Order: sequence, then C-alpha cells, then structure tokens
Amino acid sequence: MQFKAIPIFRIFDEEKAKEFYLEFLGMSLDWEHRFEPDSPIYMQVSRGDLVFHLSEHSGDCTPGSKTFVSIDDIEALYKEVTMQEYKYSRPQITTAPWGDRVFEVIDPFSNKILFDEPCTT
Repeated sequence: MQFKAIPIFRIFDEEKAKEFYLEFLGMSLDWEHRFEPDSPIYMQVSRGDLVFHLSEHSGDCTPGSKTFVSIDDIEALYKEVTMQEYKYSRPQITTAPWGDRVFEVIDPFSNKILFDEPCTT
C-alpha cells in the first residue's frame, strides 16, 4: 500500500501565489481550473515529487496552515531560493530542537512550509 499526500493551501490572489510558488520556490504550474471565467482558481504546482494544491475557494482549507517537507539537500535548495529577488522572505537555515537542519518560508497568505533535512547521526 502506498500513500501520497497533497497539501491544499488557501490563497487569495492568483498572481501573488504564482510569484511565490513558481518564481521564488521554482515550482511548475501543472494545471489550473475554474468552474467559470470569474470563479475562484484551483491549481496544482509541483517540483519533483513535491506537489501542492492552491485554492481560492473559501471552503477548501484554512489560511495559515503549515506543511513539513523532508529534503535530502537543504543547502542546495536554500541557495537556490535565497538567490531569488523575492523581497518578502529571507529564510535562514537553523538547527531544529530534534537536530535536523531546517528553514521555513511563509507564503503571502500566511501558509508555512518547513523544509527539513534529517540529521544523519
């Protein structure tokens, strides 16, 4: 039996969401859906095996959620992300109380993504 969880983040502005997820985090837009031209957007972004759904629909999820993402090379992702000229986020790598190296980013809608590189000892 295999599982794959896909977090859904509540967003309020399509352009700000794309700026954060596509430009800052380097994800790709896989698809987007609207029931009608003026209705809220629902879209999927991904980077490798990391997949998020972003929704403007009010009943889908709560803004301010947090997702834990395990990564095997936090230094490479950190360098890539911090090279972007995104003035709203300046993450720092720290050591978590459990010993892993982590950094957190917060999207424009207060959703948090904690990138975690497990310690090897």
